[in-house]
Amino acid sequence: MAIRILIVDDDPDIRDILKLTLSEENYEVLEAQDGEEALKIIKSKPLNLVLLDYKIPKADGRQVCREVKKDLLLRHLPIIMVTGKGDINDRVDGIDAGADDYVVKPFEPKELLARIRMVLRHTERDLEANPLTRLPGNVSIISELTRRLETKSLFAVCYIDLDKFKSYNDKYGFEHGDEVIRETARMLIRNVQQYGNPDDFIGHIGGDDFVVVTTTAIVDNICEKIIADFENTAPSFYNETDRKNGYIIARDRKGNEQKIPLLSVSIGVVSNEFRKIEHVAQVGEIGAELKSYAKSLERSNYVKDKRQLDGRK
Repeated sequence: MAIRILIVDDDPDIRDILKLTLSEENYEVLEAQDGEEALKIIKSKPLNLVLLDYKIPKADGRQVCREVKKDLLLRHLPIIMVTGKGDINDRVDGIDAGADDYVVKPFEPKELLARIRMVLRHTERDLEANPLTRLPGNVSIISELTRRLETKSLFAVCYIDLDKFKSYNDKYGFEHGDEVIRETARMLIRNVQQYGNPDDFIGHIGGDDFVVVTTTAIVDNICEKIIADFENTAPSFYNETDRKNGYIIARDRKGNEQKIPLLSVSIGVVSNEFRKIEHVAQVGEIGAELKSYAKSLERSNYVKDKRQLDGRK
């Protein structure tokens, strides 16, 4: 996939020069002419890097940078601040706001490209993450589960999956589907931060599959909060007609029209509280089985390991 860079500058001539420079490396370029437009693009499209002019209308570079860096899904997006030649304070303010690097206008094209390559290299090295949500990916998930097993601590692993997501994607398109994934990630982060432990872990397996690793004492509360949050938010993903109906019309594989319910969330919870678990693969197998059962139930649900339930009787 091409590397996608957003240029933010209110001067169309500067944007043209930057586009020409970036075309040498075959980067895909998006443009914004003010801070508000920049934030709208940053929050709606997957990007690899932002070239952000400090002095732009509606929200200056420092404000944009701060807004991006406080969003848990976006804080890893690298930002190179572009400042005027004599504006030392702008450079300092930009770095303080969270910018990863800066270049000074007028810039030398070769230096700019070298700085871009360096920042992209550092980001790739430091962050093994899902490109859509920036949450840790499969390597980090396996590493976290391995650590929990090795320390022999009590854990609960929530395998989280969206129901009816393919039908939603087919009707509303991938851009809306991607926004549902991003909003689900925000939901998980919000609830785990509020109701979880400081060292709880959130990962993105891919697509509409997520993982939350927490402790057995609070897992029920976290699952209940996630489900309530999702059920409350899901209708906002639909147009007014579908929202009022409570379903969408979609065709099955045979071409027959069906009423597909609104999106819901299913969670399978794997724990070592009553069952001995020795390998990461075991966690995944049990999780897939429990999640599959949860998906067979009506609306949003979570299902815990049967042995855990038996052990409490």
